[in-house]
Amino acid sequence: MADVEPSVNIPSLVTLAVISFFVIRWFLNRNSPDTANAAVAQARGRIIDPAQVEQISQMFPQLNRRDIMWDLQRNGGSVPATTERILTGRGLDTPPPSYQPHIPQPATPAVNPNPTPISKAGAQDLISRYNLSNRLSEESEANSKTDNGWSQNKTERQRLLQKRRDDMILAARKKLQQKDNEKSHATGPAL
Repeated sequence: MADVEPSVNIPSLVTLAVISFFVIRWFLNRNSPDTANAAVAQARGRIIDPAQVEQISQMFPQLNRRDIMWDLQRNGGSVPATTERILTGRGLDTPPPSYQPHIPQPATPAVNPNPTPISKAGAQDLISRYNLSNRLSEESEANSKTDNGWSQNKTERQRLLQKRRDDMILAARKKLQQKDNEKSHATGPAL
C-alpha cells in the first residue's frame, strides 16, 4: 500500500481547542488574584470590630490587644476560633512588626469625685426588706396549709410564690437562731 498521509480529524481539533483554551486562560489569570487569593487579600485589608477585641480581652485580660487583633484578622474575625485557640493552650502568635492596627482605647467609666462608701450597717436585712416582721411574731408557718397546685390565675401564682419566698426566709432565720442557741449552750454561759 502506498503511503497514507495523516489527516486532521474532528476529535483532534476539539482536543487542541480545549487545551489551547485552558493554556490561554492560565496565562491571562496568572497575574490577577484568583478567588482563593482574593479572600486572602480581602482578609489583609479587613478592619477588625473593636467589640470583638473587647469581648476577648474581657475574657482574657492577660492578653495583648494587638495579639488579639492579629489573630482575629488571620482567622477572618472569628471570636470562637480565637477563644478556642487560647483555651486549648496554643496561645496567640505574636504579630509581625509591620502589623500596626488601630488600637481603640477602652472606655473608662466616669469617676465620681465624691464617692460615698457603702456601709454594711446601712444594708437592709431580708425581714425588713420584705416586711416580714409581723409574720416573725406569729408562729403561723407551722400551722399554715401548703398549696402544691399550680394555679391558672396569675395573681394567685404570684401570691403563692411570695408566700413560699417568705416561708423560706423565715425558716432560714429560725435555723440560724437555733444554731446560735446551740453554739451558746455548748460553750456555756459567759462569765
